[in-house]
Amino acid sequence: MSFWVFNTLSRSLEEFVPLDPLGKKVGMYCCGPTVHDFAHIGNFRTFVFADLLRRFLEHSGYEARHVMNVTDVEDKIIQRVRARETTLKAYTAPYEEAFFTDLECLGCLKPGHIPRATEFIAEIVQLIEALINRGMAYRVEDGSVYFSIEKYREAGFQYGRLLKLDFDQLRQGERVASDEYGKESIADFALWKARVPEDGGVFWPSPWGEGRPGWHIECSAMSMKLLGPSFDLHLGGEDLVFPHHEDEIAQSEGAGGQCPGCRFVKYWMHGAHLLVEGKKMSKSLGNYFTLRDLLGKGFSGREIRFLLLSAHYRESFNFTLEGLHGARSALGRIDDCLMRLRELAGAAPAATEDRLSAGLAAGVGGALDHDLNVSQAWAVVFEWVRECNRAMSAKLISPEMAASALAAWSCIDRVFGMGTGSSSAATVPPELEAMLADRQEARKARDFKRSDAIRDALKAQGWMIEDTANGPRLKKLG
Repeated sequence: MSFWVFNTLSRSLEEFVPLDPLGKKVGMYCCGPTVHDFAHIGNFRTFVFADLLRRFLEHSGYEARHVMNVTDVEDKIIQRVRARETTLKAYTAPYEEAFFTDLECLGCLKPGHIPRATEFIAEIVQLIEALINRGMAYRVEDGSVYFSIEKYREAGFQYGRLLKLDFDQLRQGERVASDEYGKESIADFALWKARVPEDGGVFWPSPWGEGRPGWHIECSAMSMKLLGPSFDLHLGGEDLVFPHHEDEIAQSEGAGGQCPGCRFVKYWMHGAHLLVEGKKMSKSLGNYFTLRDLLGKGFSGREIRFLLLSAHYRESFNFTLEGLHGARSALGRIDDCLMRLRELAGAAPAATEDRLSAGLAAGVGGALDHDLNVSQAWAVVFEWVRECNRAMSAKLISPEMAASALAAWSCIDRVFGMGTGSSSAATVPPELEAMLADRQEARKARDFKRSDAIRDALKAQGWMIEDTANGPRLKKLG
């Protein structure tokens, strides 16, 4: 079955066909963190979505070259470096380290390439020079360099491919030095910013004088250096559509590095906004969460990942603490089923034919083939869990079939990246294990009054006794 994605560029579903003539290699770029602070949960929705896409591509037989940049120089960072009276590297390094620790906690694969903007100054300067030579950019009196929207359009290019823009209604002819500007403005944007006293020690030499790159040019230079002038996939949150990604297209194609008729990027994919407790995230509202905040409330990275992957990436999603409790319960159902399967399978080889698991890979794959439809994919998974549980309760599954079911789940989980939760037995406190053993001794001695008292004491502490093929075990209630 073919893979279809919603391309922001065409505003429609398109069949995914890689640029690679052999149809195997895929170039994939995701706008990464700006390391001026800890990333919040809304940021991580995009990165978990990108991880799912990469995993599914690799599951489908593609070789994904995954690039995710680190923006380690921009306006906010420089302001905070100055406020703390420190160096650029000393300020950004702890936040960058924290980001990748958080990314690992969420079960995300590490990108194959992690370029930092400050390590690509030479490539940035080279790209700006190409734009000046083609008449797409100009230097101003203070040594800054700006991209000219007017010259770009006069050369036959369309500005406003990702977001339809009405040039008659929008303010034009402005020049904006900041890294971001509003959607009500069509502005020439800074490619190179001349050094000012407020920059402190954050500057590099260039043909136009000392200064630093603008935000938009950084991603163009890094992506084309590592993936070539044309590549397959560019990902990011929907807040980056304009101006950031629109400006990336303009400066990348304006520089003329693509072959005739080729685009800078073939498919643009954007994740929708994340609401928290029904509202836009805000520290003043008390609904602003970093991953560390949620871990501190007792949730796991695995539970957070599950919730982030429970809704389609293009749907606005309401992230709630209640939803995290639901994620815990849902994962518990999967874990309990897998534990029962492991106990039943033992060391048995997988069955050559297994009707229970035959449709799992096809069902999940078919759902994800349709623009990563995770809701439908999870529906397939939980129907499989129900069928496995019913069959095990009715003793209709052999050890070989159980082994086959485990193998099927392992294949699917390489896409979802949920990993394996700790078994209930492994997380039971030793004193409760001792109580369970005492209860078994009481039952053997036919001391049912004591046996029932121990059972009730365990239940009062939040544990129930569950009979399995390998004897009784404790299972956490709720």
